[in-house]
Amino acid sequence: MGPVTGLNPAREWKSKLLSMNEKISKFDVAIVMPILNEERYIGRTLEQIYMQDFPMDRLEVVIADGGSTDRTREIVESYRSRFGTLKLLDNAGRKPSTGRNVGVKNTSAPYVIILDGHCYIPDNQLLKNMLALFEQHQVDCLCRPQPLTPPDINEFEQAVAFCRGSLLGHKPGSEIFSDHEAIIDPTSSGAMYRREVFDQLGYFDEQFDACEDVDFNFRVHRSGMKAMLSPKLTVFYYPRSSIPGLWRQMNRYGLGRFRFSAKHRQFSPIQWLAGAGTAGFVFLAVLSLLSTSVLSFFRSAVGIYLLIVILFSLILALKKRQPGCLLYGPLIFPTIHFGLGTGFLKGLFEFLSHKKSVRPGPSI
Repeated sequence: MGPVTGLNPAREWKSKLLSMNEKISKFDVAIVMPILNEERYIGRTLEQIYMQDFPMDRLEVVIADGGSTDRTREIVESYRSRFGTLKLLDNAGRKPSTGRNVGVKNTSAPYVIILDGHCYIPDNQLLKNMLALFEQHQVDCLCRPQPLTPPDINEFEQAVAFCRGSLLGHKPGSEIFSDHEAIIDPTSSGAMYRREVFDQLGYFDEQFDACEDVDFNFRVHRSGMKAMLSPKLTVFYYPRSSIPGLWRQMNRYGLGRFRFSAKHRQFSPIQWLAGAGTAGFVFLAVLSLLSTSVLSFFRSAVGIYLLIVILFSLILALKKRQPGCLLYGPLIFPTIHFGLGTGFLKGLFEFLSHKKSVRPGPSI
């Protein structure tokens, strides 16, 4: 009689596959970074990676560049000359989704962590903590808090971070602002994976220009794989530094969220609220040009909305002891709401246009 392993067949298969990957790969961990025009941050991010308390000959950094036009590639090349385990590859698709896939497909390391070029790693234990949690808890995916408050941001960026992390901002439904340790649904915050996750599920959906991580992590959750969130894996991300930059980001998120919702039939009331609010605002604004009664109602609605935004901005300013929240909040909150709403409506229009274009013609 053979030895009793104590593992169920699926887990035993995973263990065998992991052992095979460990034998094939000369690296324990791969950091995959899809980047585009990260001149401001990429040097600091790479410096923090290579300061990790981890054997550098067991770490591979795979950077997929989507066609940077600033000094990003030059800075990355300087690190490649210092660390032979760094790869700089071209991301011909230019999307984060295609960049992630370029990175994952060009490493055979048994553990993969996804990082952006604009993040701040607060200590040198991230990689050690990651491997320890994978082994101690036998999970397939690890999730991390992603606060938007690295130590070297200005007052406007702090205001963006606090507004986005508030109930009126982008926080609802996302674990990236959490700070507890637990087994969770990884949809909003998964970022570290065993290699066999990709072997079983495939790669990131390249139809997505944003929220490709949400789509992939939802597939991880739907497959029954186990995921864990831990504050030991916290990585700070830099908030947008301007209103136009924040608008573009929220617009992309709104569009990505609709594509995710349409693909998986997972519609969130909050997303519909953002889309309906934006559509309603435009509709009432147009009608108010034709009717004084509608104009009066429109003014009242806008006044109530602005009052709510100002009150939330004041509460944040007092709670966080950050006057910038009151100064910039009345601009930041509408940018978040209408940016997400506009992106969501773009997705809805895209979906309806596609449905119409493939509608069968009348039978003859």
